[in-house]
Amino acid sequence: THLGGDDWDNAIIDWVVAEFKSDSNIDLSGQPDAMQRIKEEAEKAKIALSSAQNYEISLPFITADQTGPKHIKVELGRAKLEQLTDDLFERTTAPVKACLKDAGLSSGDIDELVLVGGMTRMPRVVDTAKALIGKQPNQGVNPDEVVAIGAAIQGGVLNKDEGLDGVLLLDVTPLSLGIETEGGIFTKLIERNTTIPAKKSNIFSTAADNQPGVDVQVFQGERPMANDNKKLGNFKLDGIDAAPRGMPQIEVSFDIDANGILHVSATDKKTGKEQKITIKDSSGLSEDEIERMKREAEENAETDKQRQEEVEARNEADTGVYAAKKFLKENGENLSDDTKGNLEKAVEDAKEQLQGTDLAAIKTANEKLQEVVQAA
Repeated sequence: THLGGDDWDNAIIDWVVAEFKSDSNIDLSGQPDAMQRIKEEAEKAKIALSSAQNYEISLPFITADQTGPKHIKVELGRAKLEQLTDDLFERTTAPVKACLKDAGLSSGDIDELVLVGGMTRMPRVVDTAKALIGKQPNQGVNPDEVVAIGAAIQGGVLNKDEGLDGVLLLDVTPLSLGIETEGGIFTKLIERNTTIPAKKSNIFSTAADNQPGVDVQVFQGERPMANDNKKLGNFKLDGIDAAPRGMPQIEVSFDIDANGILHVSATDKKTGKEQKITIKDSSGLSEDEIERMKREAEENAETDKQRQEEVEARNEADTGVYAAKKFLKENGENLSDDTKGNLEKAVEDAKEQLQGTDLAAIKTANEKLQEVVQAA
């Protein structure tokens, strides 16, 4: 992950370097040997301050100038460390709140609060967790070993090792998975937090008459427009028989196995032709990247909704125009002149509005077109 012990180490390192520069006017950030020594001492200080109130950072002969050798000797208190890393403690709360929200649970629904990772030995982390959930954390496991033990158990479960028959470990998809559809919309097939393994399929079609192939572009994220999400891969299904738009039946399937490997396939239901892709790194985002993508989705929700509505309105109007023109072509001889004239005018009005950017006008023109078609 990208939030852990190293972040606290770096905060201490930055403070030590700044203190030394303030005292001696020497910047150690460009001296690799000195920085390595400071890094090692910063980690010792962090560990010590989980049980002690103060720690003396002592690094003799850290560097030298024309006046002679220079030494570092500063005292760091737990309160000062917590002050330096206050933003890091704050960052630990958002994922917990998001997890509860996604699971549809409240803090009162939690039976046990188990702390994992070496940093959970820090008193402020324990206090933060306790304040979030409202109960005393269970510290009966070794925070350094428990992740490795869990990984070993999961490996045994996947390998069907004897004695692990009754063990069930569930994993979920951190972000939604889907494809790009007409107008650049991100159409989700597997929603975020779906338990894996999982398989979902949906039927799609062509966007143009006699379209010979479809380009399947796979994305991961929470934004409604495909290009705002992370592209995982793409492939093309060729050889689709000539047919009017909307007629071919293309089944797109997403299949995530127990190892988190994503298999995507597209099959032409008429010919049986199939193309597929395997994406081994479908969840290869860091925790920071996942949280950033979720945060961006929330921050841009209103703007994204407007963009999505505009694209969907255009798609609906375009489909309406196409269907109305097809209806005219097939049934024009059987329509009265007035009915035919009204339908042709409604088609032209809708086409004209599609050239503009007025969303309300596009919707109104399409609604009018549908009314005329129904009346015909």
